[in-house]
Amino acid sequence: MLADVVRRVHTGGRYVDPALAADALTIPPCAPTPRELETLRAAEDGSPVAAIARRAHLSSGTVRNYLALAVQKLGVDSRAEAVRVAREHGWL
Repeated sequence: MLADVVRRVHTGGRYVDPALAADALTIPPCAPTPRELETLRAAEDGSPVAAIARRAHLSSGTVRNYLALAVQKLGVDSRAEAVRVAREHGWL
């Protein structure tokens, strides 16, 4: 099998491992950044934005932006759903 793949690639062909292709199709297109994940982690308990901002030493606007970006990247409608999806993927 390996020799067949090497020959195919050597002649200009391509090879994509089926397991890797399947994984690539099931992983969200853009994982949250470490800062977005940190903010989501702080929001896990349902804390208001102002409380998260104080604990993280950030402005409320910055916390809202991080949470909004995480929600958008994960394709969900709320920060609670974003926390759930991040947990399911092992990011939190």
